[in-house]
Amino acid sequence: MKPHKVLVTGANGLIGRAVVDRLSQDGFVVNAAVRRAVEWPSPVHRVEVGDLSQPWDWSPALKGIDSVVHCAARVHLKKGAQGTSLDDYRRVNVIATLDLARQAAASGAQRLVFISSIGVNGGHTLDRPFRADDNVAPHSPYALSKYEAEVGLKEISAATGLEVVIIRPPLVIGPGAPGNFGKLLQIVYRGIPLPLGAIRNRRSVIALDNLVDLVKTCLHHPKAANEIFLVRDAEELSTPALFKMTAEALGRPARLLSMPPFLLRGVGYLTGNAQLVQQLCESLRVDDRKTRELLGWSPVVTTRAALQAAADQFVANLPA
Repeated sequence: MKPHKVLVTGANGLIGRAVVDRLSQDGFVVNAAVRRAVEWPSPVHRVEVGDLSQPWDWSPALKGIDSVVHCAARVHLKKGAQGTSLDDYRRVNVIATLDLARQAAASGAQRLVFISSIGVNGGHTLDRPFRADDNVAPHSPYALSKYEAEVGLKEISAATGLEVVIIRPPLVIGPGAPGNFGKLLQIVYRGIPLPLGAIRNRRSVIALDNLVDLVKTCLHHPKAANEIFLVRDAEELSTPALFKMTAEALGRPARLLSMPPFLLRGVGYLTGNAQLVQQLCESLRVDDRKTRELLGWSPVVTTRAALQAAADQFVANLPA
């Protein structure tokens, strides 16, 4: 029986690289699509790709491929980018994604796993967690571009028979995680006090190892085809609890000051950081019962273990 052959896009990124590592260790043959040189041992085959904001011929990378894991995305805009922010996100996150899916279907690939975002559901939750079948409310140009890609992928699936699996993760925690979590590690390590002690929210997160394990499950599980899955770790944390757990992993004190959330929001508005403050203050909870029940899936690591692994790598990479 020939090994399952997978194309992983965005293999330079946090999720893509972790997917490549896991699949290659588990006996998959992997084509890793990268923008810059990265070396993997066999059976990983490196495939260099160009700027995905321009049309790209995927046929060499798709030859003999059974499935695609599409992690490549524009998450942040470059300074000085031309056009509207939504246009910039759409070039990579919508147009390039759908072009890849069409080429994958034409090449004979059976399934495409798409890493979307919980931002498709919305920016925060109120009385209950987000569910996979909720009406969508994308809260940013990035989230809207991810939703538009989801819609287009479903249309391609209906027209071609390509099985599409959509995963919407919340904040990803793990070694090398960029963005807000990377900033959190730096702030805690430097001992910078933050006025977050009075926040009483609940947020879902996902350990990188757990997300990768779900991706692997979605590659082969028959019930995953043409479904949307939300995912989270078993634990739900408040912002102060996440801060304290991170400090513990780093061996640093958690320097939290108590500021009423309404004052914190006002400061965020005045300083142009309203969206960041909202993320820190509001709840964002995920209901992943569909994922667990339909796929028989459960997290393989704890949030605490993921934080410790991230902290250990952060400290190991500090300048001597």
